[in-house]
Amino acid sequence: MALALLLGSLAAVADVLGGVILVRRNWPHHYLRYFIALGAGFMMAVAILDMLPESIKFSAIWAPALVLAGYCTIHLLEHTITGHFHYGEETHSHAFIHSHTGWSVLGGLAAHSFFDGVAIASGFVLSRSLGWLIFIAIFLHKLPEGFTMASVMVAAGRSRRAAVTSAIALAAATIAGVLIIGLLPRWVQAGLPLSAGVAIYVAATDLVPEVNREPGIRMPLIFLLGVAIFLGVRLLASL
Repeated sequence: MALALLLGSLAAVADVLGGVILVRRNWPHHYLRYFIALGAGFMMAVAILDMLPESIKFSAIWAPALVLAGYCTIHLLEHTITGHFHYGEETHSHAFIHSHTGWSVLGGLAAHSFFDGVAIASGFVLSRSLGWLIFIAIFLHKLPEGFTMASVMVAAGRSRRAAVTSAIALAAATIAGVLIIGLLPRWVQAGLPLSAGVAIYVAATDLVPEVNREPGIRMPLIFLLGVAIFLGVRLLASL
C-alpha cells in the first residue's frame, strides 16, 4: 500500500498542476486535448480488458451489478449535481456560469476523484502490474481534470486562489480513496467493480466526446495510441 499511496499522491499532484496551469493561462489548450485522447484510449482498455475480468472473478453476479452502479452513480452526479460541462476546457470566455455551479462541479468531480484513488489501491491489492496499469490510466486524465475544475471555479466568479484550492480538494479526494482501500483491503471486492464502472463512464462519456469534437484523424489516432500503449505495457508486465 506504500506504493499505492505514493502513486495516488502523484496522480493527486497532477490534479493540482492542472489547476495551476489554468490560473497561469500560459499553456496551449490543444496539449490538454492530447492528454484527454491518450487517457481515454488507455482508460477504456484497462477498464474493459483488466478491471472488468478481475472484478468478475469475485462474483459473476454481483460484480457486473456493481460496475453498472459505478457507471450510473457518476452519470447521475454529472447530470444532476454538476450539470453540463466540457471535460478539460470549461473556460466560458463570453459568459460566467451560476455562482453555485462551481461548488456543484467540485462535489461531482471529488466523487470521481475518490474512486480514482479506490481504483489505484484496489489494483495493487490484486497485483502490482494491475495497479500500475490503473495508475497510468488515471494519471493521464488528471491534468485535464484539475484544469476543468479550476476553470469552472473561475467561470463561476471565484478567485484564482479558490480555483487552485478546488484542484487541491480533488487531490485530497484521490488520496482518501487510496487510504480507504489501504485500511480496508477487503473492500476491494466492491471497490474494483465500482471503479471499473466509473472508469468506463469517464472514458466513454466524458473523454471520448471531447476527442470527437476535434476534426481530422489526429485525435482518433492518439486515442488508439493510448490503447496500444496499454497493450504494450501489459505485454511487458507479463514477461
